[in-house]
Amino acid sequence: MTIDTLQDFIAAIERAGELRRITQPVKVELEMCEITDRVMKMPGGGPALLFEKPVLRDGSVAAYPVAINLFGSMSRMALALGVTKLDEHGDRITKLMDLKVPEGFLGKLQLLPRLMEIAKFPPRMASGRPACQAVVWQGDEIDLDKLPVLTTWPEDGGPFLTMTAVVSKDPARGIRNVGMYRVQQLGKRHVAMHWQRHKTGAAHWREMAAKGERMPVCIVIGADPASMYSASAPLPPNVDEFIFAGFLRKAPVKLTKALTCDLEVPADAEIVIEGYIDPAEALVTEGPFGDHTGYYSEADLYPRVHVTAVTMRENAVYCATIVGRPPMEDFYLGHATERIFLPLLKLTTPEIVDYHMPAEGIFHNLVFVSIKKSYPGQAYKVMNALWGAGLMSLAKVVVVVDDWVDVRNTQEAWWVALNNIDPERDTRFTMGPMDVLDHASRTFTYGSKMGIDATKKWPEEGFTRDWPRVIEMDAETKAKVDTMWPTLGLGPR
Repeated sequence: MTIDTLQDFIAAIERAGELRRITQPVKVELEMCEITDRVMKMPGGGPALLFEKPVLRDGSVAAYPVAINLFGSMSRMALALGVTKLDEHGDRITKLMDLKVPEGFLGKLQLLPRLMEIAKFPPRMASGRPACQAVVWQGDEIDLDKLPVLTTWPEDGGPFLTMTAVVSKDPARGIRNVGMYRVQQLGKRHVAMHWQRHKTGAAHWREMAAKGERMPVCIVIGADPASMYSASAPLPPNVDEFIFAGFLRKAPVKLTKALTCDLEVPADAEIVIEGYIDPAEALVTEGPFGDHTGYYSEADLYPRVHVTAVTMRENAVYCATIVGRPPMEDFYLGHATERIFLPLLKLTTPEIVDYHMPAEGIFHNLVFVSIKKSYPGQAYKVMNALWGAGLMSLAKVVVVVDDWVDVRNTQEAWWVALNNIDPERDTRFTMGPMDVLDHASRTFTYGSKMGIDATKKWPEEGFTRDWPRVIEMDAETKAKVDTMWPTLGLGPR
């Protein structure tokens, strides 16, 4: 079943027994974050939360409940994307990449269902008055203080909108981009847009600013879960995130025209903040912000957005997240990306069997990769391929192991890696771009990377000793103990 709205998603989570409603008043300033942080640190990511009485900064209770940690478990992430296992979407991508025209009339007929599936992807314009514009604030009615925007950590520069889908458009080609960027509230009618330099939205802004053109922008808060996830996905700049969301949903995303911007937004979104950036204006200070690294990112200069309208559904729900010391909700969003995009990584680096970015590595700091090794030096070839692949170029440490290693089991991956390396022989360093949030790099967004070859070493790689076998019980004994186990009273095996 396709989940079309955020509130449908919340209802599905509640039916699954994974939602907790918080009925007592909780402040949006710090208190909500502290509760949520403790929940996110629970085994498996904890339940989703719905704060029914968010207390605003003036002491009043907001008209809009706050939904948080909706994506914060493996089961809810799969539910959001309409699958049992996230790898199912990766399998679909693999099949779509294998679209060579078959021979014979029957073979071509068998290809039609896959081609028809692709035709479902593009978004469609909704007819009639969209649900996201049931309530409209314009002019003096605009007051962002009425929204339950969270202040998450004590040294944050102010309240931040965190679970966003920011819509912009390439001014030359008209290709839409939807990105998940943090947005700092500056007042009742202004926000600051945190566009890191390597983000597509930032490229659109630079291009329009160079021409002296005002840039329209829409900040969507709460859409169908596939669209919300797609805003976080590392898609190429020429791929529309709403098309990708349609692929994940197996049904088109319904869009509508914004009221004051020449942009399209999800017709069933909870809240949409419309506005523009004036290139003639000076940048404004945004931050500090307690970030997903577990450290505060420093204040910096970013563009100011003038809010021209706020539209929303009747009885809208405000969606948020928090970031900080891992593991947190963003780990599960990142894990979905890891599973879904594995086939695309294999397309350019076919020897890759699997890869994993553990929570402790906060995505860009540590990547385990297993490969089917067929020639000496192949681990280094894979490292260089990864460092040349999109946002994987920001990976600080890449550890390459053999194909039999379960890289999703970090204990196993480290056990194998630390057994298999001679540190001086098997470690390589290189220079390249670094994540904007990396506070340890030698200069801003530029620094060193480390690759570790933890594969079995070959004679051609200078290893002439015998390589030992991994300890494993024989199959006959394992089968006997499997039969015996239920009688031993030792619990599940």
